[in-house]
Amino acid sequence: MDIRVDRQGDSKVAVVISKDVLIKDTQDALDLMSTVSYTEQCDKMVIEKGCITETFFDLSTKLAGEILQKYTQYQFKIAIIGDFSGYKSKSLKDFIYECNQGKQVFFLPDEAAGLQALHRLP
Repeated sequence: MDIRVDRQGDSKVAVVISKDVLIKDTQDALDLMSTVSYTEQCDKMVIEKGCITETFFDLSTKLAGEILQKYTQYQFKIAIIGDFSGYKSKSLKDFIYECNQGKQVFFLPDEAAGLQALHRLP
């Protein structure tokens, strides 16, 4: 895993890069959040969807809700980037739409879009 920090003015966003699945459960998500917060002093993160277990995208498992609730509780902002068009679940599509309307969690197509969304947040 590599972490690169993107800076725009006073805003810092950690870009997490890995070929491995880094988030398999809630504890992995908390550990990653802690690592990014502690080592990079960032409370915003961009991560590729391939770094997150596919179970996350099956809303019936409740994994996405548990993880994103923790991130929200700790005021840690995240942009998950990748192609989400392959998912047919209407509830997942609705979930992604609702997240993208907020200011905490984003599902976006690429790193540039993720950085743009996160840098505009305080």
